[in-house]
Amino acid sequence: MALVVERLLYLRRSRILPPKLLQEVIRVYHNGKINAEVLANLEQNSPLGQVLAAGLRNVDAPRDILKESIEEAGMASAHELERFLTTLGTIATLAPLMGLFGTVVGMIEIFGAQNATGANPAQLAHGISVALYNTGFGLAIAMPALVFYRHFRALVDTFVVDMEKQAVRFVDTVHGNRK
Repeated sequence: MALVVERLLYLRRSRILPPKLLQEVIRVYHNGKINAEVLANLEQNSPLGQVLAAGLRNVDAPRDILKESIEEAGMASAHELERFLTTLGTIATLAPLMGLFGTVVGMIEIFGAQNATGANPAQLAHGISVALYNTGFGLAIAMPALVFYRHFRALVDTFVVDMEKQAVRFVDTVHGNRK
């Protein structure tokens, strides 16, 4: 639950891709007021700000170097956006297996505890039902974890595509449209 809450708070569109940030960066570029303080504030703003700050740092470089610096910053930002997603996916995959393992151990206990003269069917049925709780708990953990993992994965992919689009618009503004 902690991972889900953290990702819900972190992966908000307004935090990752602040509206009007690209227009503000383009305005700063046109005004020629690029300095260390502006770049530092931009980097602290958001992941998109980190990408655009890399572009502003290399605004006087040729187009290919500008794009390369933006791509490198974009990869770092994408990595940060994906933080904890692998862990959440692992929980979704592992939880049913752990539940099944608990069930198997419980079944071994039940059948190992039976005596040579036979077993009371009511006791056996109760023991099996208790052992199956493990599988139920494993599935109860895995299903929401998988749903949130897939949701966050799609959200991150969308954010990365949107950051790429805005970075391309910035490069086109600085170096003119592509030929």
